[in-house]
Amino acid sequence: MRARNMIAVALFLGFGVRAEAAGTLVVCTEANPDALNAQLSTSNTSFDVAEQISDRLVGMETGGSALVPALAESWTISEDGLTYAFKLRHGVKWQSNAKFKPSRDFNADDVVFSFQRMMDPQNPFNKSVGGYFPMFADLLSEPVKSVTKTADDTVVFELKHPFAPLLSTLTMQPMSIISAEYAAQVEKSGELRELDTNPIGTGPFSLVQYQKDTTIRFRAFPDFWGIKAGSDRASKVDTLIFSITPDASARFAKLRTNECQVARYPNPTDLPAMRADPNLSVQEATIAALDYITFKADKPPLDDKRVRQALARAIDLDSLVKVVYQGSGTPTAAMIPPALFGHDASLQPRKYEPEAAKRLLAEAGHAGGGFKVDLWAIPVVRAYMPNGRRAAEMIQADWAKIGVEANIVTYEWGEYLKRARAGEGDVVMLGGTWDYPDPSEQLVRFTCDAIKTGGNSSHWCNRAYTDAVNKANLVTDIRERSKLYVAAQQAFDEDAAGVLFADVKASVPMRKAVSGFKLHFLGGQPFGGVSIVP
Repeated sequence: MRARNMIAVALFLGFGVRAEAAGTLVVCTEANPDALNAQLSTSNTSFDVAEQISDRLVGMETGGSALVPALAESWTISEDGLTYAFKLRHGVKWQSNAKFKPSRDFNADDVVFSFQRMMDPQNPFNKSVGGYFPMFADLLSEPVKSVTKTADDTVVFELKHPFAPLLSTLTMQPMSIISAEYAAQVEKSGELRELDTNPIGTGPFSLVQYQKDTTIRFRAFPDFWGIKAGSDRASKVDTLIFSITPDASARFAKLRTNECQVARYPNPTDLPAMRADPNLSVQEATIAALDYITFKADKPPLDDKRVRQALARAIDLDSLVKVVYQGSGTPTAAMIPPALFGHDASLQPRKYEPEAAKRLLAEAGHAGGGFKVDLWAIPVVRAYMPNGRRAAEMIQADWAKIGVEANIVTYEWGEYLKRARAGEGDVVMLGGTWDYPDPSEQLVRFTCDAIKTGGNSSHWCNRAYTDAVNKANLVTDIRERSKLYVAAQQAFDEDAAGVLFADVKASVPMRKAVSGFKLHFLGGQPFGGVSIVP
């Protein structure tokens, strides 16, 4: 079996896949996933993989934001908001691989294991990855007190305090459920990392093979529970292939020749040609995203607010957005986009004022600039940042005008994320799309609390900001939460913690033969339900 798979991949690499047969869908993707198990990642590249393989307790409608039952058929919440009881779906089958054949269906033991692994530092599967569960650490490690089994088909989450976004948070790919039976088998074999490097799940596709820098291959899972349940995530093709193609122009070329049928993260400059091609169509949608640079707030001279304000004022944001986003972005100063509650329309981007920036530097004791910073540029194309290198070059040129020398730094995407989370870098470019429709997900990463979990790589700590975000997680009234989020955004802006770039829209070009694709702007992109029409 392995030999045949290798031959198939070799043929794909050598001659391209012209997958006009309904059995195969090839998607040109932009990077290697930093992990195949999304529990270990903060990146949508990893979330895209997990979305095909795995399921969560709570789901989200494809292309929308409504919460829907998934592995949990229903749930009840106590009046005090501290207890959530989930009734689990019966008859859900686990996938298998060459080393593991499940002997039972999904049950409460799997849910408890999946969360205990992330919660308990003494759990061997916590130790096997150095306790690195970044999204759980940022979002759920503080409010969740315990996850327990009360019956084979019932699990209970006990919270330390009310946490309004819990159900939405559970829709994220890093909260996917893992087989406890599979874990027990790999633990017995001593190969604990196998749980994460060769994952199995209950989703519409099972993983066949991952070759770094080349491909990720999936096959349809015939026992996917969603088939009987009428889920729109049920696979409509026999084989799904992610063709890892970092260069956006190369992805476009492969799309034109039908070597792939869907291309992720196009270069905005290519969109007019894509729209004009009679064999292609382009889906577009405004997305909830946050894109920015942050300053290392505990490192001189960036620990001085006047220096941060000066660097912010020295950036010609209008020109940057025009050149980098090519019509797909609008300059912004609000952390929360207009699509979500809590957006602060009163915040406006700082004006481009290089002379005022020079005066601020002089007030801070840095007349004429005279210092250097490392400016990190993301190495992959994202809807929230189409060209990190070009954005960094424009910032570099702007800062040179006020006497500040910026050295542009970048790494392979997985390494970039790891180093950024470790707090490396003076000025770091990052961003993200919301994975569920609640402002808390992205805003929590800038709190003081997130410094110790690794989420706040800038080490900026502002008590007014942190208190507002934390309080917003405790209350359920949307109007009160919105006021608190507005206060948090104003604190971020006033303290010049970073520079926000743009509110953006995403585009996905595809062959016109592709049917059933729905651009999903919250979390990983589902490819279940997508087919090729002859």
